[in-house]
Amino acid sequence: MTGNDYRIFPQGLDAVTIDFGNVISEQLNRRVLALAARIGETAFPGLIEAVPAFSSCTVFFDFMELRRTIPSGSTVFAFVSRYLAKTVDELTIRETETSRLIEVPVDFSPGSGPDLQFVADSGKLSTAETVGIFTSRTYRVFMLGFLPGFPYMGEIDERIASPRKLSPRTRVEKGSVGIAGRQTGIYPMASPGGWQIIGRTDFEMFTPDCASPTSLRAGDRVRFIAA
Repeated sequence: MTGNDYRIFPQGLDAVTIDFGNVISEQLNRRVLALAARIGETAFPGLIEAVPAFSSCTVFFDFMELRRTIPSGSTVFAFVSRYLAKTVDELTIRETETSRLIEVPVDFSPGSGPDLQFVADSGKLSTAETVGIFTSRTYRVFMLGFLPGFPYMGEIDERIASPRKLSPRTRVEKGSVGIAGRQTGIYPMASPGGWQIIGRTDFEMFTPDCASPTSLRAGDRVRFIAA
């Protein structure tokens, strides 16, 4: 199904995605988060959850439960598509959203940021200048993914934007702060990874026993502080 500025497509039998465009945009991300919240408020039978991403939202549901509630002659995909189109048409996006500002201390020493020198050299900068540019902005959390609690944040200054490593590390330490393109992120646990690592934090990103296990959520703003 194609709309004026979005498209809707199935993800197997029990999920449907609505995509507003393959770009990093705060405006689109605000729309996605508003849609995910609205879906949660107007849940249909069998809805499991709405998962927002940069510029899309995927709705997961119990196929059999939903199948029993919709009229014969219609498909589950058609029902969810109509529901999403109607919800988007009626969506109200607030001009100002309530978001948290969270400060994250970071150790930018060579032992914690093994790729800081590479990022600095790529931009013809000193490491101090690179850290200064990186810590001069606040970053929006666009989405969580890859690992539990891993925040995809942006956008970093073009002068320190760096590509992913050609050969990913087999182990990136917990708390590592990385750059990939114009995104930055924090590894909540040790993991393989290909981002350029410029520092490390002790800030806990994922606590599975807590009622809210992830420290950050989409829509938050993060400011890094040199520790």
